[in-house]
Amino acid sequence: MEFRDLKRQYEKLKTSIDNNIENIISSTQFISGEAVIAIEEALAEYTGARYCISCGNGTDAISIALLAYNIGPGDAVFVPDFTFFSSGECPAAIGATPVFVDVRKDTYNIDVESLECTIKKVIKEGKLIPRVVVAVDLFGLPADYDAIRSICNKYNLLLLEDAAQGFGGIYKGRKVCSLGDISTTSFFPAKPLGCYGDGGAIFTDDEKIAALCRSIAVHGKNADDKYDNVRIGMNSRLDTIQAAVLMPKLEAFKNYELEDVNKVADFYTEKLKGVEGLILPKIPDGYYSSWAQYTVQLPIKVNRKAIQEFLKNRGIPTNIYYIKPMHRQGAFLNTYSAMAECPRTDELCERVLCLPIHPYLKENEVDEVARTLKEALYG
Repeated sequence: MEFRDLKRQYEKLKTSIDNNIENIISSTQFISGEAVIAIEEALAEYTGARYCISCGNGTDAISIALLAYNIGPGDAVFVPDFTFFSSGECPAAIGATPVFVDVRKDTYNIDVESLECTIKKVIKEGKLIPRVVVAVDLFGLPADYDAIRSICNKYNLLLLEDAAQGFGGIYKGRKVCSLGDISTTSFFPAKPLGCYGDGGAIFTDDEKIAALCRSIAVHGKNADDKYDNVRIGMNSRLDTIQAAVLMPKLEAFKNYELEDVNKVADFYTEKLKGVEGLILPKIPDGYYSSWAQYTVQLPIKVNRKAIQEFLKNRGIPTNIYYIKPMHRQGAFLNTYSAMAECPRTDELCERVLCLPIHPYLKENEVDEVARTLKEALYG
Protein backbone atom coordinates (compact mmCIF):
# COMPACT_ATOMS: atom_id res chain seq x y z
CA MET A 1 0.00 0.00 0.00
CA GLU A 2 1.25 3.50 -0.87
CA PHE A 3 0.72 6.49 1.40
CA ARG A 4 -0.07 8.68 -1.63
CA ASP A 5 -0.25 6.42 -4.67
CA LEU A 6 1.14 8.33 -7.64
CA LYS A 7 1.73 5.09 -9.53
CA ARG A 8 -1.99 4.35 -9.86
CA GLN A 9 -2.62 7.91 -10.93
CA TYR A 10 0.09 7.72 -13.61
CA GLU A 11 -1.32 4.43 -14.94
CA LYS A 12 -4.64 6.18 -15.56
CA LEU A 13 -3.16 9.39 -17.02
CA LYS A 14 -0.11 7.86 -18.72
CA THR A 15 -1.10 8.54 -22.32
CA SER A 16 -1.94 12.22 -21.87
CA ILE A 17 1.03 12.92 -19.60
CA ASP A 18 3.49 11.13 -21.87
CA ASN A 19 2.15 12.92 -24.96
CA ASN A 20 2.43 16.31 -23.25
CA ILE A 21 6.00 15.65 -22.14
CA GLU A 22 6.95 14.42 -25.62
CA ASN A 23 5.49 17.57 -27.16
CA ILE A 24 7.61 19.78 -24.91
CA ILE A 25 10.75 17.82 -25.70
CA SER A 26 10.00 17.92 -29.43
CA SER A 27 9.39 21.67 -29.34
CA THR A 28 12.58 22.25 -27.27
CA GLN A 29 10.66 25.02 -25.46
CA PHE A 30 11.95 24.04 -22.04
CA ILE A 31 11.62 27.39 -20.22
CA SER A 32 8.27 29.22 -20.09
CA GLY A 33 6.23 29.12 -23.30
CA GLU A 34 2.70 28.07 -24.20
CA ALA A 35 2.36 25.23 -21.67
CA VAL A 36 3.11 27.56 -18.76
CA ILE A 37 0.70 30.20 -20.02
CA ALA A 38 -1.98 27.55 -20.49
CA ILE A 39 -1.69 26.10 -16.98
CA GLU A 40 -1.68 29.57 -15.40
CA GLU A 41 -4.88 30.45 -17.23
CA ALA A 42 -6.50 27.14 -16.28
CA LEU A 43 -5.52 27.53 -12.62
CA ALA A 44 -6.83 31.09 -12.45
CA GLU A 45 -10.12 30.03 -14.01
CA TYR A 46 -10.50 27.10 -11.62
CA THR A 47 -9.78 29.05 -8.44
CA GLY A 48 -11.63 32.21 -9.45
CA ALA A 49 -8.54 34.39 -9.00
CA ARG A 50 -7.91 37.05 -11.61
CA TYR A 51 -4.18 36.30 -11.95
CA CYS A 52 -2.06 33.19 -11.49
CA ILE A 53 1.73 33.52 -11.46
CA SER A 54 3.54 30.19 -11.54
CA CYS A 55 6.94 29.74 -9.91
CA GLY A 56 9.52 27.17 -8.93
CA ASN A 57 7.92 25.82 -5.75
CA GLY A 58 5.48 26.59 -2.97
CA THR A 59 8.17 28.01 -0.70
CA ASP A 60 9.23 30.54 -3.32
CA ALA A 61 5.57 31.40 -3.82
CA ILE A 62 5.27 32.56 -0.20
CA SER A 63 8.55 34.49 -0.35
CA ILE A 64 7.60 36.22 -3.60
CA ALA A 65 4.20 37.17 -2.19
CA LEU A 66 5.81 38.70 0.91
CA LEU A 67 8.41 40.55 -1.14
CA ALA A 68 5.71 41.96 -3.40
CA TYR A 69 4.21 43.65 -0.32
CA ASN A 70 7.62 44.88 0.88
CA ILE A 71 7.64 42.75 4.02
CA GLY A 72 11.01 42.68 5.74
CA PRO A 73 13.06 43.54 8.85
CA GLY A 74 11.04 44.84 11.77
CA ASP A 75 7.81 43.28 10.53
CA ALA A 76 5.85 40.65 12.44
CA VAL A 77 4.33 37.85 10.37
CA PHE A 78 1.82 35.71 12.30
CA VAL A 79 2.03 32.02 11.42
CA PRO A 80 0.27 28.96 12.87
CA ASP A 81 2.60 26.92 15.07
CA PHE A 82 1.31 23.64 13.64
CA THR A 83 2.36 23.64 9.99
CA PHE A 84 5.21 22.86 7.60
CA PHE A 85 8.46 24.76 8.10
CA SER A 86 8.27 26.94 4.97
CA SER A 87 5.32 28.94 6.35
CA GLY A 88 7.66 30.42 8.96
CA GLU A 89 10.91 30.01 7.04
CA CYS A 90 9.88 32.38 4.26
CA PRO A 91 9.27 35.49 6.39
CA ALA A 92 12.45 34.75 8.38
CA ALA A 93 14.48 34.39 5.18
CA ILE A 94 13.60 37.94 4.09
CA GLY A 95 14.35 39.44 7.48
CA ALA A 96 10.84 39.55 8.96
CA THR A 97 10.00 37.84 12.25
CA PRO A 98 7.63 34.88 12.26
CA VAL A 99 5.42 35.04 15.33
CA PHE A 100 3.78 31.70 16.02
CA VAL A 101 0.19 31.34 17.20
CA ASP A 102 -1.80 28.33 18.33
CA VAL A 103 -4.27 26.29 16.29
CA ARG A 104 -7.66 24.69 16.89
CA LYS A 105 -7.64 21.06 17.94
CA ASP A 106 -10.63 20.16 15.79
CA THR A 107 -9.55 21.62 12.42
CA TYR A 108 -5.77 22.03 12.95
CA ASN A 109 -6.04 25.55 11.49
CA ILE A 110 -5.16 28.88 13.06
CA ASP A 111 -7.10 29.81 16.21
CA VAL A 112 -8.36 33.40 15.96
CA GLU A 113 -8.39 33.95 19.73
CA SER A 114 -4.74 32.98 19.96
CA LEU A 115 -4.07 35.12 16.90
CA GLU A 116 -5.61 38.27 18.35
CA CYS A 117 -3.98 37.77 21.76
CA THR A 118 -0.60 37.43 20.07
CA ILE A 119 -1.15 40.51 17.91
CA LYS A 120 -2.04 42.54 21.01
CA LYS A 121 1.08 41.27 22.75
CA VAL A 122 3.32 42.33 19.85
CA ILE A 123 1.69 45.76 19.72
CA LYS A 124 2.13 46.22 23.47
CA GLU A 125 5.81 45.24 23.32
CA GLY A 126 6.42 47.73 20.52
CA LYS A 127 9.44 45.91 19.09
CA LEU A 128 7.84 44.73 15.85
CA ILE A 129 5.23 46.09 13.46
CA PRO A 130 2.34 43.65 12.83
CA ARG A 131 2.06 43.26 9.05
CA VAL A 132 0.84 39.85 7.88
CA VAL A 133 -1.25 36.84 8.88
CA VAL A 134 -0.32 33.61 7.09
CA ALA A 135 -3.48 31.49 7.08
CA VAL A 136 -2.58 27.88 6.29
CA ASP A 137 -5.21 25.56 4.79
CA LEU A 138 -3.81 22.56 6.60
CA PHE A 139 -4.36 18.99 5.43
CA GLY A 140 -6.69 20.25 2.68
CA LEU A 141 -9.17 22.11 4.91
CA PRO A 142 -9.62 25.88 4.46
CA ALA A 143 -9.03 28.07 7.49
CA ASP A 144 -11.83 30.17 9.02
CA TYR A 145 -11.51 33.12 6.65
CA ASP A 146 -14.41 35.20 7.92
CA ALA A 147 -12.91 35.27 11.41
CA ILE A 148 -9.34 35.76 10.19
CA ARG A 149 -10.40 38.50 7.78
CA SER A 150 -12.13 40.31 10.63
CA ILE A 151 -8.89 40.30 12.64
CA CYS A 152 -6.86 41.43 9.63
CA ASN A 153 -9.24 44.33 8.99
CA LYS A 154 -9.20 45.31 12.67
CA TYR A 155 -5.40 45.54 12.80
CA ASN A 156 -4.75 46.52 9.16
CA LEU A 157 -2.90 43.30 8.31
CA LEU A 158 -2.24 41.58 5.00
CA LEU A 159 -3.95 38.19 4.72
CA LEU A 160 -1.70 35.69 2.94
CA GLU A 161 -3.36 32.36 2.22
CA ASP A 162 -0.87 29.49 2.29
CA ALA A 163 -2.79 26.85 0.34
CA ALA A 164 0.15 24.51 -0.25
CA GLN A 165 -2.02 21.65 1.03
CA GLY A 166 -5.40 23.17 0.32
CA PHE A 167 -5.82 23.32 -3.47
CA GLY A 168 -9.36 22.24 -4.33
CA GLY A 169 -10.83 23.08 -0.93
CA ILE A 170 -13.91 25.27 -0.70
CA TYR A 171 -14.89 27.79 1.97
CA LYS A 172 -18.52 28.94 1.93
CA GLY A 173 -18.76 28.67 -1.85
CA ARG A 174 -15.33 30.14 -2.62
CA LYS A 175 -12.39 28.05 -3.74
CA VAL A 176 -9.07 27.95 -1.96
CA CYS A 177 -6.42 30.18 -3.58
CA SER A 178 -8.95 33.01 -3.81
CA LEU A 179 -9.47 33.62 -0.09
CA GLY A 180 -6.53 35.84 0.84
CA ASP A 181 -5.33 39.26 -0.28
CA ILE A 182 -2.74 37.08 -1.96
CA SER A 183 -2.66 33.28 -2.04
CA THR A 184 -0.04 30.64 -2.75
CA THR A 185 0.06 26.92 -3.42
CA SER A 186 2.51 24.09 -4.03
CA PHE A 187 2.63 21.43 -6.73
CA PHE A 188 4.97 19.14 -4.81
CA PRO A 189 4.13 15.61 -6.04
CA ALA A 190 2.30 14.53 -2.86
CA LYS A 191 0.02 17.59 -2.76
CA PRO A 192 -3.66 17.39 -3.85
CA LEU A 193 -2.57 18.71 -7.25
CA GLY A 194 1.05 17.74 -7.75
CA CYS A 195 3.51 17.72 -10.61
CA TYR A 196 6.54 15.44 -11.15
CA GLY A 197 9.04 17.67 -9.39
CA ASP A 198 8.82 21.06 -7.74
CA GLY A 199 6.33 23.74 -8.68
CA GLY A 200 4.20 26.45 -7.16
CA ALA A 201 1.89 29.36 -7.91
CA ILE A 202 0.69 32.71 -6.58
CA PHE A 203 -2.86 34.00 -6.96
CA THR A 204 -4.08 37.59 -6.74
CA ASP A 205 -6.77 39.92 -8.08
CA ASP A 206 -4.40 42.91 -7.97
CA GLU A 207 -2.84 43.70 -11.35
CA LYS A 208 0.10 45.64 -9.89
CA ILE A 209 0.90 42.93 -7.35
CA ALA A 210 0.69 40.29 -10.09
CA ALA A 211 3.20 42.25 -12.18
CA LEU A 212 5.49 42.62 -9.18
CA CYS A 213 5.35 38.89 -8.49
CA ARG A 214 6.22 38.08 -12.10
CA SER A 215 9.16 40.45 -11.95
CA ILE A 216 10.47 39.11 -8.63
CA ALA A 217 10.18 35.51 -9.86
CA VAL A 218 12.44 36.20 -12.85
CA HIS A 219 15.43 38.12 -11.49
CA GLY A 220 13.47 41.34 -10.94
CA LYS A 221 13.15 41.91 -14.67
CA ASN A 222 11.39 44.78 -16.39
CA ALA A 223 8.15 43.53 -17.92
CA ASP A 224 9.13 44.98 -21.29
CA ASP A 225 12.83 44.11 -21.30
CA LYS A 226 14.13 40.94 -19.63
CA TYR A 227 17.66 42.33 -19.61
CA ASP A 228 16.62 45.41 -17.64
CA ASN A 229 16.50 44.25 -14.03
CA VAL A 230 14.65 46.87 -12.02
CA ARG A 231 14.72 45.15 -8.60
CA ILE A 232 16.45 42.30 -6.81
CA GLY A 233 14.47 39.15 -7.46
CA MET A 234 15.10 35.43 -7.71
CA ASN A 235 15.15 32.68 -10.31
CA SER A 236 11.86 30.85 -9.72
CA ARG A 237 10.05 29.68 -12.84
CA LEU A 238 7.72 26.73 -13.23
CA ASP A 239 9.50 24.22 -15.43
CA THR A 240 7.70 23.82 -18.76
CA ILE A 241 7.59 20.03 -18.52
CA GLN A 242 5.97 20.35 -15.09
CA ALA A 243 3.34 22.64 -16.62
CA ALA A 244 2.69 19.96 -19.23
CA VAL A 245 2.29 17.33 -16.49
CA LEU A 246 -0.06 19.54 -14.50
CA MET A 247 -2.58 20.09 -17.30
CA PRO A 248 -3.99 16.53 -17.54
CA LYS A 249 -3.66 16.15 -13.77
CA LEU A 250 -5.74 19.29 -13.25
CA GLU A 251 -8.47 17.88 -15.52
CA ALA A 252 -8.49 14.61 -13.60
CA PHE A 253 -8.54 16.54 -10.32
CA LYS A 254 -11.57 18.55 -11.43
CA ASN A 255 -13.43 15.67 -13.08
CA TYR A 256 -13.16 12.95 -10.44
CA GLU A 257 -10.13 12.99 -8.12
CA LEU A 258 -11.43 15.63 -5.71
CA GLU A 259 -14.78 13.85 -5.40
CA ASP A 260 -13.12 10.45 -5.04
CA VAL A 261 -10.70 11.50 -2.29
CA ASN A 262 -13.67 12.85 -0.33
CA LYS A 263 -15.33 9.45 -0.68
CA VAL A 264 -12.19 7.83 0.72
CA ALA A 265 -12.24 10.25 3.68
CA ASP A 266 -15.90 9.39 4.26
CA PHE A 267 -15.01 5.68 4.29
CA TYR A 268 -12.39 6.32 6.97
CA THR A 269 -14.75 8.39 9.08
CA GLU A 270 -17.48 5.76 8.89
CA LYS A 271 -15.16 2.86 9.71
CA LEU A 272 -13.30 4.63 12.54
CA LYS A 273 -16.15 6.42 14.27
CA GLY A 274 -16.77 5.35 17.82
CA VAL A 275 -13.23 4.06 18.44
CA GLU A 276 -12.55 4.94 22.06
CA GLY A 277 -10.19 7.91 22.48
CA LEU A 278 -9.59 8.36 18.75
CA ILE A 279 -10.32 11.87 17.43
CA LEU A 280 -11.22 12.06 13.75
CA PRO A 281 -10.93 15.06 11.40
CA LYS A 282 -13.77 17.57 11.55
CA ILE A 283 -15.18 19.33 8.48
CA PRO A 284 -17.31 22.31 9.60
CA ASP A 285 -20.51 23.21 7.78
CA GLY A 286 -19.79 25.22 4.64
CA TYR A 287 -16.30 23.75 4.22
CA TYR A 288 -15.02 21.23 1.67
CA SER A 289 -11.60 19.60 2.07
CA SER A 290 -9.22 18.37 -0.61
CA TRP A 291 -7.73 15.92 1.92
CA ALA A 292 -4.00 16.36 1.55
CA GLN A 293 -3.91 14.21 4.70
CA TYR A 294 -6.33 12.17 6.78
CA THR A 295 -5.07 12.94 10.28
CA VAL A 296 -6.34 11.34 13.47
CA GLN A 297 -5.43 12.05 17.09
CA LEU A 298 -4.52 8.90 18.93
CA PRO A 299 -5.83 8.28 22.45
CA ILE A 300 -3.86 10.02 25.19
CA LYS A 301 -0.74 8.16 26.37
CA VAL A 302 -0.85 5.65 23.51
CA ASN A 303 2.62 4.67 22.25
CA ARG A 304 2.53 6.20 18.77
CA LYS A 305 5.78 4.59 17.63
CA ALA A 306 4.41 1.18 18.54
CA ILE A 307 1.21 1.87 16.60
CA GLN A 308 3.20 2.93 13.55
CA GLU A 309 5.40 -0.14 13.78
CA PHE A 310 2.36 -2.43 14.07
CA LEU A 311 0.82 -0.89 10.95
CA LYS A 312 4.13 -0.97 9.07
CA ASN A 313 4.49 -4.69 9.75
CA ARG A 314 1.08 -5.16 8.10
CA GLY A 315 2.20 -3.20 5.04
CA ILE A 316 0.42 0.03 5.97
CA PRO A 317 2.49 3.24 5.80
CA THR A 318 1.81 6.19 8.09
CA ASN A 319 3.34 9.62 8.67
CA ILE A 320 3.41 12.23 11.40
CA TYR A 321 2.61 15.79 10.36
CA TYR A 322 3.95 17.41 12.50
CA ILE A 323 6.23 15.96 15.12
CA LYS A 324 7.65 19.28 16.39
CA PRO A 325 5.99 22.70 16.76
CA MET A 326 7.34 25.50 14.61
CA HIS A 327 8.52 27.53 17.60
CA ARG A 328 10.64 24.59 18.79
CA GLN A 329 12.46 24.14 15.48
CA GLY A 330 16.22 24.48 15.82
CA ALA A 331 16.37 27.32 13.33
CA PHE A 332 14.39 29.52 15.72
CA LEU A 333 16.34 28.58 18.85
CA ASN A 334 17.10 31.64 21.02
CA THR A 335 15.06 33.97 18.80
CA TYR A 336 11.88 35.95 19.43
CA SER A 337 10.00 33.31 17.44
CA ALA A 338 10.88 30.63 19.99
CA MET A 339 8.97 32.39 22.78
CA ALA A 340 5.53 31.29 21.55
CA GLU A 341 3.08 29.64 23.92
CA CYS A 342 0.98 27.15 21.96
CA PRO A 343 -0.23 24.33 24.23
CA ARG A 344 -2.68 22.86 21.72
CA THR A 345 0.08 22.55 19.13
CA ASP A 346 2.33 20.90 21.71
CA GLU A 347 -0.38 18.31 22.38
CA LEU A 348 -1.17 17.70 18.71
CA CYS A 349 2.47 17.03 17.91
CA GLU A 350 2.37 14.23 20.48
CA ARG A 351 -0.88 12.65 19.27
CA VAL A 352 -1.43 13.05 15.50
CA LEU A 353 -1.05 10.21 13.02
CA CYS A 354 -1.66 10.52 9.28
CA LEU A 355 -3.16 7.55 7.44
CA PRO A 356 -2.85 6.71 3.72
CA ILE A 357 -5.23 8.72 1.56
CA HIS A 358 -5.53 9.46 -2.15
CA PRO A 359 -8.27 9.35 -4.82
CA TYR A 360 -7.30 5.85 -5.96
CA LEU A 361 -7.52 4.15 -2.55
CA LYS A 362 -10.23 1.50 -2.56
CA GLU A 363 -12.84 0.92 0.14
CA ASN A 364 -11.47 -2.51 1.00
CA GLU A 365 -8.04 -0.93 1.54
CA VAL A 366 -9.53 1.70 3.83
CA ASP A 367 -11.26 -1.12 5.68
CA GLU A 368 -7.90 -2.87 6.09
CA VAL A 369 -6.27 0.28 7.50
CA ALA A 370 -9.16 0.92 9.88
CA ARG A 371 -9.33 -2.67 11.06
CA THR A 372 -5.56 -2.83 11.62
CA LEU A 373 -5.50 0.48 13.49
CA LYS A 374 -8.24 -0.75 15.82
CA GLU A 375 -6.29 -3.96 16.39
CA ALA A 376 -3.12 -1.99 17.11
CA LEU A 377 -4.95 0.16 19.64
CA TYR A 378 -7.06 -2.40 21.45
CA GLY A 379 -6.12 -5.86 20.18
